[in-house]
Amino acid sequence: MYHFIDAAPGVRLWAEERGSATAPPLLLVMGAQTSGLGWPDELVDALAEHHRVIRYDHRDTGRSTWAFDQQPYAVTDLAEDAITVLDGLGVDRAHVVGMSLGGMLTQLLVADHPDRLLSATLIGTSALSTTPYVRPDGTHVPPEELPGIAPHVLEIWARPAEERGPEGELDARVAHWRALAGDQLPFDAEGARALERKIIEHTGHHASSTAHGRADTSGMLRTEELAKTEVPTLVISAPAEPVFPPPHPQHLAQVIRGARTVEIPGMGHALPREVLAPLTAAILDHTSVLDAPQDDDAVRGRR
Repeated sequence: MYHFIDAAPGVRLWAEERGSATAPPLLLVMGAQTSGLGWPDELVDALAEHHRVIRYDHRDTGRSTWAFDQQPYAVTDLAEDAITVLDGLGVDRAHVVGMSLGGMLTQLLVADHPDRLLSATLIGTSALSTTPYVRPDGTHVPPEELPGIAPHVLEIWARPAEERGPEGELDARVAHWRALAGDQLPFDAEGARALERKIIEHTGHHASSTAHGRADTSGMLRTEELAKTEVPTLVISAPAEPVFPPPHPQHLAQVIRGARTVEIPGMGHALPREVLAPLTAAILDHTSVLDAPQDDDAVRGRR
């Protein structure tokens, strides 16, 4: 079941629900420039066996409104869009899973809207905090000195946007996913191409947006709020991650009060089939413990 939800004058967000309407809600928040369909159906369906799963298209992706040049916004506005989706679907509180930029948006939700979250799961992201990382030997590392984005990924991101035609655009997207996937698992080029073809069909055109890269990034630090939060938080550690490699996950677990890490073997900055089962298990292990003692309308969401 899908919906369109008004986020601002002239801006609508596409959202989809799967699973029982009475199950605990779980909101999936994708990364920059990526449609909600970037969450593989296999993962969504596995989570939907236990949750009312909601995924949505950010502004300037998928079927949501593309209007950044006419109505520019900040990254913090994208976090507020996630709350708008919950409001539009009548959900009081939800488990939230965020990947990449979506992990940063989820941190903003943890800090600014803790009353709306049952839990948070962060994948492939970095801490919105100025707190140093403390190595096992006790030395302190400022966040800006943690490992940066791999050069081969930066090179792809630095290329100017251009019209390539549908098949050329698919080639570029597959090459991008190959770079993001890391080097510990075999890369399924045909699977990546099929997913991107589906996203293009869903969107209705093959253009790629640069809006999220141009959005205002000011006002995103939440050092104090993350340090004192009571939102149960799981951090996924991906050993082949080329964007926010270890120890970024360990740093996140240090700056977010009570957070813990789970490593997914072979995982990079992507969601290939090989990581879906262990990732699903980690997320459900996190959410099921929190849902077990609760069985009221506030947890399930209101219709």
